[in-house]
Amino acid sequence: MTTAMEQRTTTSKRREDDIFNSMNERPVDDISLEFFYKPHTIALLVISISVVLYTSFTRSDENIQDNYWAGCLCVIFFFLIISVLAFPNGPFTRPHPAVWRIVFGMSVLYSLALLFLLFQNYNTVKNIFLWIDPALKDFSIDSEKEYGVNCSEYTFQRIWSTVDVFAAGHFFGWVFKAVLVRHLGILWAMSIMWELTEMIFAHLLPNFIECWWDAWILDVLVCNGLGICVGLWICKILEMRDYKWASIRDIHTATGKIKRAVLQFTPSSWTPVRWLDPNCTYMRFVAICQLVIFWQVSELNTFFLKHIFEMPPSHPIVVARLFFVGIVVAPSVRQYYTYVTDPLCLRVGTQCWVYGVIMVSESLLCIKNGRNLFERTQVLNIMLWLLLQAIVSILFLWGISQYHKYFPKENDVSRDSSPVKSQDSDSYDEAGGVRRRHVTFLSQNEHERSD
Repeated sequence: MTTAMEQRTTTSKRREDDIFNSMNERPVDDISLEFFYKPHTIALLVISISVVLYTSFTRSDENIQDNYWAGCLCVIFFFLIISVLAFPNGPFTRPHPAVWRIVFGMSVLYSLALLFLLFQNYNTVKNIFLWIDPALKDFSIDSEKEYGVNCSEYTFQRIWSTVDVFAAGHFFGWVFKAVLVRHLGILWAMSIMWELTEMIFAHLLPNFIECWWDAWILDVLVCNGLGICVGLWICKILEMRDYKWASIRDIHTATGKIKRAVLQFTPSSWTPVRWLDPNCTYMRFVAICQLVIFWQVSELNTFFLKHIFEMPPSHPIVVARLFFVGIVVAPSVRQYYTYVTDPLCLRVGTQCWVYGVIMVSESLLCIKNGRNLFERTQVLNIMLWLLLQAIVSILFLWGISQYHKYFPKENDVSRDSSPVKSQDSDSYDEAGGVRRRHVTFLSQNEHERSD
């Protein structure tokens, strides 16, 4: 009896480790070009040292500012090299695991930079940004565009004047969020809660002041709504496709090889996600509500950082941070999804953990350096915001859960990981406990179908 129990415990532990490893360091299956997936550690070391030696001995070191920049870039370069060698892949393998190791290394560097700035005063942090871009000295946050003026004017010209580059940013941003989250209820909860967030914090951030028709019609219904629909439509198309990948060696035409190389930057497989089901536990429900709140905090950090340290919305630092956070969020959401929905996953992924550090560090940096700004708010406003976050999240997620309960779909089953490559059409996945359709990866059969 004891031996049987020990075997079950060992098997359960092995399954838990397999689930965590597939989420935290997913291996690459069916490697066709061995050269690109071998370590090459000695060659990388020689090339890295050669680059540093050449640049350090050939460049002029008379300008102190240039020396600071060169030193910082050298540290970043070597840290990212170490990231490629030592850090985990994460849940994605396309276009190459090394890319996601670099992303993880950049997130670690960014989190360390935030922790360093957290121990500096406002003037020091401001001077660092001025050192990066001296032109920021001439910018004042009071010169930002105001949206909440002439709200009683409904003319076409007035409405069209509010449609700017930020409207396009709203649309494409929600397309990206829909592709990441892939849940209609969670996305609409985030969209509505963000407009409520803008209303509650409008007394602190003037660019949050918008006309009612701008906030609820143009933003929520048009930009956000269309972005959500387009993003979920893209996900639906990707779910319905048959993924039959061929080795580039098996493709004999130049056009086919180029197409296969381009498709290396697309997902290797795409499966539906299921955040909620009618029988999910309360803790899973609470965890998804936390996702909505964390998302709002991350969005708020964007606006508070540029307001407190006075940067224009189009500044390269602001834009680079948005793109960087978007890239880091992709594997973080996937790891959080696995942690929330898979009972065998008992640890959150490392990329998700690091992003949690980034989110909290940015918030603390805003609170510490924006004391004069936050003194104008009241604790009641913060409590009201948290209460609205909880109510809207619970209502939306509970509604979606009940909808799935009373109107189930034929394929309404939880599928928490990518299909397993097999020659069989179907098989039973012991770790997930569900029957999954397996994808067979075939050659292109001379007709160059690569996706």
